[in-house]
Amino acid sequence: MQRRKFIRNATKATAAFTIIPSFVLGKTHIPPSDTLYMGAFGVGGRGSGVIEGLHNTKKVKFVSLCDVDDRSAADSYNKFPNAKKYKDYRTVYDKHLKDIDAIMVATPDHMHASIALPFMRAKKHAYVEKPLTHTIHEARIMTEVAKENGIVTQMGNQGASSKGSRQAKEWIESGIIGKVYKVDCWTNRPVWPQGVPVPTEKHKIPKELDWNLWLGKAAMRNYNKAYLPFKWRGFWDFGTGALGDMGCHIMETPFSVLNLDYPTEAEASCTTNWVGDFVEADYNQSCPSSSIVRLKFNTAEHGDIALNWYDGGLLPDLPDELKDGETIGSSGGGSIFYGTRGILVCDTYSQNARLLPSKTMDMLNPPKPYLKRIDGGMGGHIPNFVEGCLTGSKTSSDFQRSGPLTEAVLMGNLAIKAFQYKELKEGKKIGDWDPFQYPGRRKIMWDGANMNVTNYEKANEWVKGTYRKGWELS
Repeated sequence: MQRRKFIRNATKATAAFTIIPSFVLGKTHIPPSDTLYMGAFGVGGRGSGVIEGLHNTKKVKFVSLCDVDDRSAADSYNKFPNAKKYKDYRTVYDKHLKDIDAIMVATPDHMHASIALPFMRAKKHAYVEKPLTHTIHEARIMTEVAKENGIVTQMGNQGASSKGSRQAKEWIESGIIGKVYKVDCWTNRPVWPQGVPVPTEKHKIPKELDWNLWLGKAAMRNYNKAYLPFKWRGFWDFGTGALGDMGCHIMETPFSVLNLDYPTEAEASCTTNWVGDFVEADYNQSCPSSSIVRLKFNTAEHGDIALNWYDGGLLPDLPDELKDGETIGSSGGGSIFYGTRGILVCDTYSQNARLLPSKTMDMLNPPKPYLKRIDGGMGGHIPNFVEGCLTGSKTSSDFQRSGPLTEAVLMGNLAIKAFQYKELKEGKKIGDWDPFQYPGRRKIMWDGANMNVTNYEKANEWVKGTYRKGWELS
């Protein structure tokens, strides 16, 4: 049976493939059913690392590599000379849809859903970097399409495959720290400019870059090197700021450990920028240089849980149980679970779960591990996806799990945007003292099931976002 017909027929019946290993067939070559044929989008930067991880499984062949910038894609192009090279993802869809089994997307945040969804609707498995999407609405659609089509999916938050996340879950489920009522999460991000004005100077577009394709769904504007190759993360039109970048890593721990779902409310507080003495800046199109976000969740097991997020150098309160000289988390961030009987701390990417005070670790009688560990831990995140595609096994961060997580993260960003949003007071102009009013500085009440802010209508504009004409989500 031809490989394409096999994949097509198997997908109609189930996402799980029946694999006949080569040694059973008495052959030394890899049969088509042991190989995952992939198209990759955004193959420079982080994308090049994902491609390397896929290649190292020795079970992936790249049919096509796609990137709008030949400079960032050069290393990947050189490593895989037999893969077809493209700039426009739509060309890959038109030419190679029948040749590929799965896709990998590691473009800037604003193009994740636009690229992935057409392939997902064609029943192609999908590995998409974090955050899964740019907007809450996109995350909901990605989750629904993945379920409807029975495809294998994975978001690129590798901490979801770590031992620490599973260990923390086992400890909390066994009651070691009692019922959890609060979790503090933090990151050292941003490590790129935020709280900055939108660049206006027109720079010459590099010949290797297709600027129109890079902008994608975002509104047309002049090219400026302030956006590339990495600084786009700090602008709302392309990125999701510090919270979007690291929330899907660090918040994954409480999300999976406590079985969280949609938050019920969100509130933010952010740094104010000044451009002169008593002259407030208006940098709403840039993510803030630092922020605090307070989310509320309701759970069956623990009741109401407060989840607090800190970034830009802001940190949560230090627990009194810390000994002198002890630190919380790791250099990149971490999470602290406060329970009625104790405290549990994890580092970034869910690693190094431990109790406070630290002396209680000597008395700990942990439950026997019962959650399945992923071979290689964090390093096994990409192989975990490949095996899922080839055998139908469950992945660590499929979209049924990572989609709602992404929504919760982006709900925090919605609160940040509401905090930033300003309107001129009557009779005031920019440059006056105290010229703005802030109607969005409130607790944002969220109806997760219906994807609707119930107490501030302006915020609902940000749930779906906007799309340039001709780039609407399909």
